[in-house]
Amino acid sequence: MSVILGSGEHRYRVVENWAKLPDGWEFKDVAAVAVDSKDRVYVFNRGEHPMIVFDRDGNFLRSWGEGLFPRAHGLHISVDDTLYCTDDGAHVVRKCTTDGKVLLELGVPGKPAPYMSGTPFHRCTHTALSPKGEIYVSDGYGNARVHKYSPDGRLLMSWGEPGTGPGQFNIVHNIVTDEQGWVYVADRENHRVQVFDGKGKYETQWNNLHRPCGLYCCRGPQLEFVIGELGPWLALNRNHPNLGPRLSIVDKHGTLIARLGGREGPGLEPGKFIAPHGLALDSRGDIYVGEVSYTDWPQSHPGIPIPEGLRSLQKLQKLA
Repeated sequence: MSVILGSGEHRYRVVENWAKLPDGWEFKDVAAVAVDSKDRVYVFNRGEHPMIVFDRDGNFLRSWGEGLFPRAHGLHISVDDTLYCTDDGAHVVRKCTTDGKVLLELGVPGKPAPYMSGTPFHRCTHTALSPKGEIYVSDGYGNARVHKYSPDGRLLMSWGEPGTGPGQFNIVHNIVTDEQGWVYVADRENHRVQVFDGKGKYETQWNNLHRPCGLYCCRGPQLEFVIGELGPWLALNRNHPNLGPRLSIVDKHGTLIARLGGREGPGLEPGKFIAPHGLALDSRGDIYVGEVSYTDWPQSHPGIPIPEGLRSLQKLQKLA
């Protein structure tokens, strides 16, 4: 029997064992996912084959990036099917073609900026593009900044500092933009998404979230966002219900529309999540959820060995 998540117009069927990997391959952590104009799915992961490409039915097409990405973290795809691959282990962002040719590199591979210096990059996390093609980079684990670059890679400006106030960050983990140029930043450990204009001016924030990690902007006549929220990992609240991990769907004001999973904590069963880290939608509204399950398991399941073949990717098929 199929597992159905969500409610109202946001109902999804869990597609089990969607990705058909070659024999002997595994994803390890799926840090990010992207879908191109032909509904090909790019799975950016921390296994031996960093970028694995599938068709929308889950058939394996190709892989690339072997030896290039020590620790996959963020993935954004532009309207012309150009990929922006963020590697927090190498402290770089690489602009690539869909077959892996590197067109632009931001940062110096293997050379992080000083911790919390504000200088790019120290474990950068994700990218987004403005309507003019400018590149925003969230930075990240060892910084508390957003950097804005010209399309050809010139640093234009930066904003943000450590803290809990407006415009301050506590792990700036993900970033997206909309067609009007607003910038949305997942401020993970402050449990919020902050909204800025294209010059870094604080506008508002969305609360009632738990460690927002994944972030996806569903562009169209009704602007909506899908947010992947991590569950608690402190011993004190690890087993509390209604804290995730889960997906939340919100409108352009941050108002909750639907919530998928998360009522009973993490789980291996279809429709439950462990660590929803990367999100993407295809042309039919199906959601692809990348999870950093191997990284999160020791925190969410202390003392329990990691199960063999731990799931790191789910597909949720939108129901009519």
